[in-house]
Amino acid sequence: MEIRHFITYLIILIIAIISFGFKEEEKEPAIKEENITYSVGNKEFKGFIAYDQNITGKRPAVLVVHEWWGLTDYPKARAIQLAKMGYIAFAVDLFGEGKIAANPTEAQALTAPFYADPQLAKTQLDAAIAKIKQYEQTDPTTIFAIGYCFGGSMVLNSAKLGSELKAVVSFHGGLKGVPANKDLLKAKILVCHGGNDKFVSEEEVNTFKHQLDSIGADYRFIVFPNATHAYSNPASTATGKKFNMPIEYNKRADQNSWTDMKLFFESLSN
Repeated sequence: MEIRHFITYLIILIIAIISFGFKEEEKEPAIKEENITYSVGNKEFKGFIAYDQNITGKRPAVLVVHEWWGLTDYPKARAIQLAKMGYIAFAVDLFGEGKIAANPTEAQALTAPFYADPQLAKTQLDAAIAKIKQYEQTDPTTIFAIGYCFGGSMVLNSAKLGSELKAVVSFHGGLKGVPANKDLLKAKILVCHGGNDKFVSEEEVNTFKHQLDSIGADYRFIVFPNATHAYSNPASTATGKKFNMPIEYNKRADQNSWTDMKLFFESLSN
């Protein structure tokens, strides 16, 4: 190697080493967790908000709607996951006062009013949207919602009733609800459904799809073979055994559906 070529190579190598050494290390997420209280009408609700303090500027927001058990640690853990992904996440309390069901009988009593009056969930989610918009971290033009089981049904209904959401994702949610209306539905929809869900009939699946197809809705419906109702919750297997319910955790379906949600939201985020 000629001396001039060697010197040139050496200079490039030194510059590369210096540049690498001074490269700013990527910061680890610094998740801020807040337990909050908010009101809807004369009723008080408990919520949980999480976001990464190391991220500057506005970011998309995600509402997390709980299963029929209420605002347990599970939706809060999902909110933290979302915060680590760069979102500001709000695990909402639909029952009020942080009520948590101890068994299926209590859960049925807490959820019954929402099935009787679909507008009830929309009113509360609209209040949650208004609340998250108060945070300076929130991009008010990009608000998503995800829901689990009962919560999945509620985000679908609220979207069909016209809530100002850019997109919603239902994880093993119920599919009965208000008919789709092209004049009200603004959100894009992703449904992550368990192929072995004993709580949702094939007729309900077909009716749901037909209603959305009839108005030209923008939606995706993904079926995860062998996955039961509540497949995404690691506690489902134990809960199913305790209360003799046909539910169990499915790690593969959980991970794959979460990835589908991530890609879905990323495609819609500015």
